[in-house]
Amino acid sequence: MKVTLLALTLNEIEGVKVILPQIDPSWVDQILVIDGGSTDGTIEWVKDNGYDVYIQKRSGIRYAYFETLDLLDGDIIVTISPDGNCAPEFIPALIDQIRKGDDLVIGSRYLGEAKSEDDDAITAFGNWMFTRIVNILHGGNYTDALVIYRAFRKDLIYQLDLHRGDAYELPERLFGTTISWEPLMSVRASKAGKKVSELPVGEPPRIGGERKLQVFRWGAAFLFQFARELWFWRKPKTNHPSMVRR
Repeated sequence: MKVTLLALTLNEIEGVKVILPQIDPSWVDQILVIDGGSTDGTIEWVKDNGYDVYIQKRSGIRYAYFETLDLLDGDIIVTISPDGNCAPEFIPALIDQIRKGDDLVIGSRYLGEAKSEDDDAITAFGNWMFTRIVNILHGGNYTDALVIYRAFRKDLIYQLDLHRGDAYELPERLFGTTISWEPLMSVRASKAGKKVSELPVGEPPRIGGERKLQVFRWGAAFLFQFARELWFWRKPKTNHPSMVRR
C-alpha cells in the first residue's frame, strides 16, 4: 500500500523549516504540501527544497482536501499541520496501524499520558466537549475527535462521502466560515462501524506563525453538523468502485 503525506500550510515558514526536514522520505511514497496562499515565503521555501506544492484556488482546509483528491497517489493518507503541533516521529506508527487493518488512526492529544502543550482553557474545554458529544450522539470511543493529525485509508473518503459538499455547505453558510472534514470523518467512521484506533502522540507547542482557529464559528458549525448527522447520513448499502480496497 502506497502512502501519501499531506502537509497543510498557511504562513508557516518557521514551522516548515523545522518539521518537514524531520520527515524521512522513506516513510512515505508521496509528500504533497498544500498551501492556502502563504505570503511569508513558505511556498518559495518548500519549492526550493524540492517538495511538491499545490496552491489552493479557494481558501479553507476543506478545499485543500477537495482540490487535491485527484493528486493523491497513496492508498493510505496521513495529514499533518507542519506548524510544530504534529510531532513527525509518530508518522511511521500511524501508518503501521493502518497496514495492520485499521481504517482510521488518530494521533490523539489526550489519550493516556498524552497532553497538549498548545491548548488554552477555551480550546481544551472545546476539544473535550466536542469529542464527548461525538461519543454520545454517534457511538464513538474517542479521546480526540477533531485533530488533524491522523492516518486513514484513501477509500474511506468515498465510503463516508467526505468528498461531497452537501455535508458542509449549510453549516458554513449559517455561520460564515469554512470547516474541515476531520470531525465529520470521526462521526461517520463511528456510524459506519469502521475500525478506528488512537495513538497517544500529544501536541507540542506551535513553532511561529499564528493560529487559524475560528473558535466560535467553527464550534457552532461543528455542533450543527453533529446534530444533523443523526438523520442526514446513512451508511451506503452498495459499494462505489473507489471503495474497494486494494
